Amino acid sequence: LVFTEEDKYGLYSNLLFKYFLAEGVVCGHDLFVASAKEHPDNILKELPAPLLDDTYRNELGEEATAVKSEDSQASMKIAWRYQNLPKMEASPTTSTKFGHYYDVSKTMPPELFQSIKWHSFYLPEESSLQPKMKACSMNTAYTRLLQSIQRIIFQEGFDGSDPQKKQKNILRIGIQSLGSMLWGDDICSSDNPEDIHSLTKFLYVLRGLLRKSLSACIITVPAHLIQNKAIMERVTNLSDMVVGLESFIGSERETNPLYKDYHGLVHVHQIPRLNSLICDVSDTKDLAFRLKRKLFTIERLHLPPDLSDTVSRASKQDLAESAKLLSSGCGAMAIGKKHLDF
Repeated sequence: LVFTEEDKYGLYSNLLFKYFLAEGVVCGHDLFVASAKEHPDNILKELPAPLLDDTYRNELGEEATAVKSEDSQASMKIAWRYQNLPKMEASPTTSTKFGHYYDVSKTMPPELFQSIKWHSFYLPEESSLQPKMKACSMNTAYTRLLQSIQRIIFQEGFDGSDPQKKQKNILRIGIQSLGSMLWGDDICSSDNPEDIHSLTKFLYVLRGLLRKSLSACIITVPAHLIQNKAIMERVTNLSDMVVGLESFIGSERETNPLYKDYHGLVHVHQIPRLNSLICDVSDTKDLAFRLKRKLFTIERLHLPPDLSDTVSRASKQDLAESAKLLSSGCGAMAIGKKHLDF
């Protein structure tokens, strides 16, 4: 269960959500897409197109050339005592390619969908088809969504506890903006919601379904709208991996020279630890993302070698304070040379 905290405007978290689904299409997995905001058919039509190996190498070549030119210009500004430190590569090597890569400037061809099975759950349509119900003191929309997921798992042969005669496959479940007002939940609009445990109960049952089935799930939640922090603590404990995206749009960091090469920060709050009751908490604090011409990239955030002389003294003091917050993460992660590329 991958839990993603949406950025303020939901731009980059929605892109990450589509990457998860696009990887399922390319790998031949079954899809289940649930949303109360956007129709799942439209979400699938906007999935990014996969990059072929040759195209991907060309993209890497262009990026590497640009990085080398930047390094040659920056080398004149770096003090001699910093030049022996390990460099951080801005592009991964082709030998360590993981999964597939996608072009965000193009949409996936329709013929790729013909080879897979996909199911959709659009809350406005489900509400009109089924009568109102109230079960387990849970939100009505959550109950219907759980019933739909359970039905797909049992009928399509993803139940791991029951021997299946069908060829085994993986079900990828994507739930968009769970917990928002569109789902009938008031945790985003009130400090003391009427049913504070509704989302917690949903995740508890969903995690049980995922544990005994051949399935993986990604959920995006507008965490910045949830006022009650106790809810977020419970949700984090019920998730395997928790990642937060912080966009620079509309914030002071958008014009901060320290973050000029990036579009936002990635906060890894929790990483799954297998065969253990305790989840691993990442101490990495220096991950950032940027949207290139065609690729969405997550990189280690490193400080620029030098700032322009036109930056005021007050701004430099602010940057120094920001650098102190990042110094522990940057120092610890400077040895590595890879970053996540999608």
